Amino acid sequence: MKKDKLPNTAESKILKAEESTLIRDAVQEDLIEIIKLDAQNTGIEKDDYWQAAFDRFGNGESGFFLVAETEHHVCGYILGEVRAWEFGSPPCGWVFALGVHNDVREMGVGSKLFDSICLHFKETGIEKVRTMLARSDHLNMSFFRSQGMRGGPFIQLEKNVAD
Repeated sequence: MKKDKLPNTAESKILKAEESTLIRDAVQEDLIEIIKLDAQNTGIEKDDYWQAAFDRFGNGESGFFLVAETEHHVCGYILGEVRAWEFGSPPCGWVFALGVHNDVREMGVGSKLFDSICLHFKETGIEKVRTMLARSDHLNMSFFRSQGMRGGPFIQLEKNVAD
């Protein structure tokens, strides 16, 4: 076996994915792959949503829109912004979208995206990061808990106004 090749094990695949994954700011040309990736994960194509998200956060001024790229293809994304003083909450980072392609799941791509956005938040003086998930979203719940996130001091409330 050559020294520069790792054996084809799950551990070696993770190392290869982590080494070859570039985290960068999203650009307009990424939206096609982001929309496909989101549709793969959610079952819904949301072209208008993603264009609006890019228009709002793609400039880096209102928030952060990052992508993970391997072999010149987008394999993940994360979006977040700083929110402040909603019902007394001091400024904090909010992550409101995260997606990773099935082929690279459990290879460190999501962790690399999350670490990158947390670093961006930290560089702007933010000390806490929050997100909100459906109780039934076990995949993302497990991921965020693996990143050290726990239940916070706020409760989400809602009311149906369609009646």
